[in-house]
Amino acid sequence: MKIAGSTALVTGANRGFGRHLAAELVARGATVYAAARRPETIDLPGVTPVRLDITDPASVAAAAALANDVTLLVNNAGTDTHADVLDADHLDRVRLEMETHYFGTLSMVQAFAPVIAGNGGGSILNILSVLSWISLPASGAYSAAKSAEWALTNALRGKLAEQNVRVAGLHVGYMDTDMAAHVTQPKSDPAEIARIAVDAIEADAYEVVADDISRKVQAGLAGGVAALYPNLP
Repeated sequence: MKIAGSTALVTGANRGFGRHLAAELVARGATVYAAARRPETIDLPGVTPVRLDITDPASVAAAAALANDVTLLVNNAGTDTHADVLDADHLDRVRLEMETHYFGTLSMVQAFAPVIAGNGGGSILNILSVLSWISLPASGAYSAAKSAEWALTNALRGKLAEQNVRVAGLHVGYMDTDMAAHVTQPKSDPAEIARIAVDAIEADAYEVVADDISRKVQAGLAGGVAALYPNLP
């Protein structure tokens, strides 16, 4: 896929990693729809702001009707509620994680895959996480939702390949964004991860493992529970 001359829609583009992705695409010559629930918060030059709530089917349908020239969809919008999976009072927050990362992503793909195919084909990039492969005690709900999104990404590849729509997933650890402001561990530069992601789209990659921690966890998957959770008694 050639980024220059393509038309992209990036969800959650008003801040954080989504804003960096939109900026990278603009810099490489793409026409970019920058989508957010509050489009008035989008301050990136050179993009077209779009109002979009990926958990609202009517909002998704309206965005697909408006951005009907898209050849690249980047599903970046997300949430991290810090829900405790064992706390019954947090069940609504757990559901929000799934509604956003799994059902929201699925809704976007259902709406935009026909658009991309009708425009001659293109790509979809789902922003996943190293936490789709491993779960931490404080991020169980987020990890479960990202793991579901990873499984969805795998399922979509074969379904859409025959329509000339490639589906890729990006795995990355903590990035230096507002969502990870509370994290004290090392964090990647989101601008650099955006560059890696866009390079991978242009190279027609199906999977992007963008940092050392993601590569380490991916390598540990074959070792099962003992390799991924060595501190279990």
